Amino acid sequence: MAGNSIGKIFQLTTYGESHAESIGGVIDGCPAGLSLDLEAVQHEMQRRKPGQSKIVTQRKEEDEVAFLSGIFEGVTTGTPIGFQIPNEDHKSKDYDHIKDVYRPNHGDFTYQEKYGVRDYRGGGRYSARETACRVVGGAVAQQILDKEGIRIDSYVSQVGLIKLDKCHEDMDLGTIDDNIVRCPDPELAEQMIARIEEVRKEGDTIGGVVTGIIQGLPVGLGEPVFDKLHADLGKAMLSINAAKGFDCGWAFAGLGMKGSEFNDAFVSEDGNITTKSNYSGGVQAGISNGRDIYFQVVFKPVSTIMQKQMTVNTDGEEVEIEGRGRHDPCVLPRAVPIVDAMAALVMVDHLLRSRTTKL
Repeated sequence: MAGNSIGKIFQLTTYGESHAESIGGVIDGCPAGLSLDLEAVQHEMQRRKPGQSKIVTQRKEEDEVAFLSGIFEGVTTGTPIGFQIPNEDHKSKDYDHIKDVYRPNHGDFTYQEKYGVRDYRGGGRYSARETACRVVGGAVAQQILDKEGIRIDSYVSQVGLIKLDKCHEDMDLGTIDDNIVRCPDPELAEQMIARIEEVRKEGDTIGGVVTGIIQGLPVGLGEPVFDKLHADLGKAMLSINAAKGFDCGWAFAGLGMKGSEFNDAFVSEDGNITTKSNYSGGVQAGISNGRDIYFQVVFKPVSTIMQKQMTVNTDGEEVEIEGRGRHDPCVLPRAVPIVDAMAALVMVDHLLRSRTTKL
């Protein structure tokens, strides 16, 4: 199976399945000499872990990360950083009923057709459990970005039709974790939580949008052809389970504008060249221009629902199926740290690549 790695210089490779003994990965290309804050890494894992509130799956995983290599006396050595996360609360029997059944909107059918075999326990390799490894890699990457003054914040901006229409500059992003849905608008957050609970009680699920903000980037990150900064960012975000859409800047929002309105005019401020507006979302010609990068990731409703549905089994026979076990009614609150992590992985990789482009 290919496609288990992301990055060209700072590279994360992950391994493991949802119901295996463990999941984990290898971070290669991390510079030597970084004093790694392991508590900060664990903090990000706590933000992603299941069972943290009433509106997420109640699977109980401590998600304690064990670092196996690449760190000596708390400092990175420049060698590959290996890490492992135990799977402690997997209940494989919850999936016995779908052993020979294709669940609607899951990867069961496509995985079986591609590989001729599949691990039906929780989705195996294509389970969202794998994203815990991304959070580890992203937390390490963020500590490199911190030294450069680069900040990444993500938050829930829409649940179903409940939408936050405020600009990130008009909100306190330091309050994102003040509520369980991770929306920086307290009043709207309560509406979102109520909607998720309503849907959960119906045995159903709901999707929405996570907005990401990247501040403090220097000019010049990104490559102008196949590795455009927003293209790599988009691929990273769309690799997250349940992610179905991505835009950067005023992509869809700018459809009603003309070029004369959309163009970001250059101006000089305090001797520095910048843009008067930022409709392009901080990226021009695939390269960062120094303005804030802002983007949106659309997540579909979680596929496993606690309602009866019709599907077919591996023999093509029509059968009825109903979800069992512990599942998220809405992926958004736990997707926020994953979006942070994927953004950090892309940004640190391009940051390290940019240092080789000129003397």
